[in-house]
Amino acid sequence: MASPVSSSKSVPSARKRGLALRWSTWLAATAIIGYGVAIAMHWDDRGLLWLQERFESPAEQQASIWLPDYQVDIDAKVLPGMEDDEASDLTYNPASKTLFAVMGKNPFLVELNLEGDVLRKMPLVGWSNPEGVAALEGGRLAIVDERDHSLTIVTLTADTRSLNIADFPQYDLGPSENQNKAFEAIAWDPRQQRIVLGEERPPALFTWGSDGHSPLAGDKQPLLNEELDLRNLSALGIDPRTGHMLVLSADSNMLLELDETGEQVSFMTLLGGFNGLSKRIPRAEGVAMDDNGTLYIVSEPNLFYRFKKP
Repeated sequence: MASPVSSSKSVPSARKRGLALRWSTWLAATAIIGYGVAIAMHWDDRGLLWLQERFESPAEQQASIWLPDYQVDIDAKVLPGMEDDEASDLTYNPASKTLFAVMGKNPFLVELNLEGDVLRKMPLVGWSNPEGVAALEGGRLAIVDERDHSLTIVTLTADTRSLNIADFPQYDLGPSENQNKAFEAIAWDPRQQRIVLGEERPPALFTWGSDGHSPLAGDKQPLLNEELDLRNLSALGIDPRTGHMLVLSADSNMLLELDETGEQVSFMTLLGGFNGLSKRIPRAEGVAMDDNGTLYIVSEPNLFYRFKKP
């Protein structure tokens, strides 16, 4: 009679061992997946940068843009009539004190005031897929077409109502490592007299010497940078006060601040609940900063955001 009793007791024990094994396997798989996601999203790098930020002195913070201090004050404002056009980039023009955005799906240029109100819409005739825009000097804008791998410098006046690519100088940006995810970002750096260009994926930076007035000379040059730990590069901006660079990534839901040497200084996540955002910015595609340090972002399809320091 002793043997059956021992056998019946071993069944629950075996079930417990099996359940424990399944739980441990599930936990291990979850940990592996979580680690993979953390690496892919660069949460490990963001964690290190977050720790770095804790040790920055008030003086160092004051000398930088310091993105952690920014709070949204215009949250997901809809740009009317542009839901099918896909906002692709944004730039601030200090001469007009206005913003200019390019729409990539149906190519046109939009001028906005600093509240995100539309002032005028200008069709871009001859462009295939304008993805980047940067304000230069004297009413000039540099527009990057990702599909055609080209850069065009246009001149605007207060009376401009449309732009034809055939009327302006064009520059070949050459091949990219990923032809379908090519040059998408552009910013003008007046301090260093250069245009900065960014490839979307894999993220890479290039420079082209420019005084903002004269035609471009020579060719673009690679700007080596080990700090672009992002899934993609959506847009670039330059802070006119510090000269620091803003690097935007839609896939990483991240905005980075880099100093003049390319070192990471601060970052801002674009998820809901951070920096006053009610929801995640769906697909951040353009970034700009004005003379006062106010930060602007546009997102596909037609959303406008403004951030200020309290």
